[in-house]
Amino acid sequence: MISQAKTLVVKVGTSLVTHAGRGLDVEAIARWAAQIARLRQMGRRTILVSSGAIAEGMQRLGWTRRPQSMHELQAAAAVGQMGLVQCYESCFREHGLHTAQVLLTHADMADRQRYLNARTTLRTLLELGVIPVINENDTVVTDEIKFGDNDTLGALVTNLVEADALILLTDQAGLYESDPRLNSSAKLIEEAQASDPRLETVAGGTGSALAKGGMLTKVQAAKRAARSGAHTVIASGREPEVLVRLAQGERLGTLLSAQTVPLAARKQWLADHLTVTGRLRLDAGALKAVVRDGRSLLPIGVVEVSGEFERGAVVGCLDPQGREVARGLVNYSAAEARQIMRRPSAEIESVLGYFDEPELIHRDNLVVL
Repeated sequence: MISQAKTLVVKVGTSLVTHAGRGLDVEAIARWAAQIARLRQMGRRTILVSSGAIAEGMQRLGWTRRPQSMHELQAAAAVGQMGLVQCYESCFREHGLHTAQVLLTHADMADRQRYLNARTTLRTLLELGVIPVINENDTVVTDEIKFGDNDTLGALVTNLVEADALILLTDQAGLYESDPRLNSSAKLIEEAQASDPRLETVAGGTGSALAKGGMLTKVQAAKRAARSGAHTVIASGREPEVLVRLAQGERLGTLLSAQTVPLAARKQWLADHLTVTGRLRLDAGALKAVVRDGRSLLPIGVVEVSGEFERGAVVGCLDPQGREVARGLVNYSAAEARQIMRRPSAEIESVLGYFDEPELIHRDNLVVL
């Protein structure tokens, strides 16, 4: 599967580009550049999602421990991003390749226009033979530092450009049935479906004090990437020539395959929202209509409205037990939705004094998760 992939998104974690968090490992970054240059010679297009900016900033500022305060994290990211970009640029230049720094936030993915702009820019860079080096814009966005991780960002970028494969490189050989750091006889999961819910139960926490992601975020990233038809490999970045060997068809690490039909671009954008501004709880009839029958959501099937949102916002649809099963663009504000819920569409005008749409969410703007 990976050997046939033409467009790859490769994510390297902090432990693979730094000296255990004490500044950048220039030799390691040079090896990544050399491997991606080889991929280029093999006809593969590669986007690199790289951690390491905060760790490099800590080194430059003389800090031995990752700070807790947001402004210090942002300062470290700002300082370290300079060194990270300089290092990648010089290493790729040795192979005659140009690089481009692209800083993204989850907010860029949530806004439709910015999403399309980022998509066009990245596709153009790939067509020009440039290697995009992507990181979260930690310097200006607080939530991404506090909650974000580059595994998720890698999956979002995979969906954004409709890449064929996502390669998540870590300091572990792959996903194990139990934590290999605690159980020496833990068995490596060589292949599974990305959508298998059992994977999340075996994924552990973060691997080090420097890294933000853990196996759970990688499993969730694979599940997200599968929505656009991309397969994911979780493999050790310590393996020599790991990217080249994967591209040549060698089986390394854990392959999490995509079994579902890729979502259309607009619905993929809806599915990629990490947060929603409101939620609609559905009754059993509406749940069946939306999830099983692929129909629009009508106000009569909504039993509860939570959150505050305006018309056109992305909202989540919950089953009677409170689990999110779908999300979409809502045709009415939260205040309006509370007035018309549990009522037939024919009564919307008499309740609100006007009538826009018979549906709360039209099926064309609705995606089942």
